Amino acid sequence: MDPNHFKVLAAAALASTVLTACTANVGGTAQASSASATSPSDVSNPLKNLPPCTTLDQVVTGRGFAPAVPTIADAQHSCRVTKKTQGDVEGVDISLSLRDGQSYKANIQNPSQASAGTVGSRAAVEEAEPLGSTGQCEVSIEVKPKSRATVGVTFSSDTDKACKLVESLADKLEPLLPKNT
Repeated sequence: MDPNHFKVLAAAALASTVLTACTANVGGTAQASSASATSPSDVSNPLKNLPPCTTLDQVVTGRGFAPAVPTIADAQHSCRVTKKTQGDVEGVDISLSLRDGQSYKANIQNPSQASAGTVGSRAAVEEAEPLGSTGQCEVSIEVKPKSRATVGVTFSSDTDKACKLVESLADKLEPLLPKNT
């Protein structure tokens, strides 16, 4: 992801940290999406032929992760890879969620730390600390007509590091997504 595409202003509650990775603030409040998941046979689902675990494996290739595994909460649409902390090397958790029928702007949990921008030619939103915890960052990328791919990174305590990594992973993910037409 070109750093010029995103400039984020994210003030961590206690640390007053500033992140520069996105351009425009995303307004609104966090809302649960009313869109329901579509079945794999739904021909209007642009993500139907994109398996999340295989796709995540492609995104993290060369980084020393074991093969991606489905998440417990949403095994059909989301996968993750994890490295545990070893000595001085901090552990990391990376996830990928593919959502048909949900806008890339849906379910922003922390609007004050979310910024709009682009990944490649696609609209996207980067959200630092989406669950209100330090060390988390995610990017949701638009897949038309109304779907999204969200890649998330969690480090134990470094939000800036998480956002830098998620931006590079989003750049690798974007060309793997169905064309936006």
